[in-house]
Amino acid sequence: MRVFIVDDHPMVVEGIRSMLAQIPNVEIAGHAMTGASAIGYFVKNTADVVLLDINLPDQSGMDVCKELMKRNASLKVLALTNFDQLTYLQGMKDAGARGYLLKNSSSEEIQKALEEVSAGREYWLGKTDVKQSIEDHNQLLLTRREVEVLKLIAEGLTNQEIADKLFISASTVDTHRKNLISKLNVKNTAALVRSAVENKII
Repeated sequence: MRVFIVDDHPMVVEGIRSMLAQIPNVEIAGHAMTGASAIGYFVKNTADVVLLDINLPDQSGMDVCKELMKRNASLKVLALTNFDQLTYLQGMKDAGARGYLLKNSSSEEIQKALEEVSAGREYWLGKTDVKQSIEDHNQLLLTRREVEVLKLIAEGLTNQEIADKLFISASTVDTHRKNLISKLNVKNTAALVRSAVENKII
């Protein structure tokens, strides 16, 4: 099994390389630190499985996954990330990935995931059902009200304008905004809207 690694942190790449070196019948095809270089590699080269970080410096892992799948539908992409959230997992699944793992996964789990996806199956945080796997990891889904607020934030409305539209207080809107930023693991409103669009929440 030839595995290609895409991650922009050299120490992470070395850690993954060391882990993969202990797995029988796994060969490291190479690695890339950006989405563009990963896509460029597959113009003339190939691999069986791509271990893909979803937070790259030049573009999202979801976009990279879509492009890789467009070029080679038989390629098997396995997300390897720090983001243990439904929106990212679902986004990678929609992009064509065959599995989703956390970077703190054990070598045994990574080996199992590689074996599953290389055999044509899927591996979502140790389970095949995405929704169940997220529930088992105690993820918080967005409430209907939070989605409503998020859509209005994306339209550029202020807290007070959103409050007037939804007949709630501005402080309640601000609480929803802070909860959304926390749940989607972003730092500000601009990143919140971008994440919501990328993950097809709005």
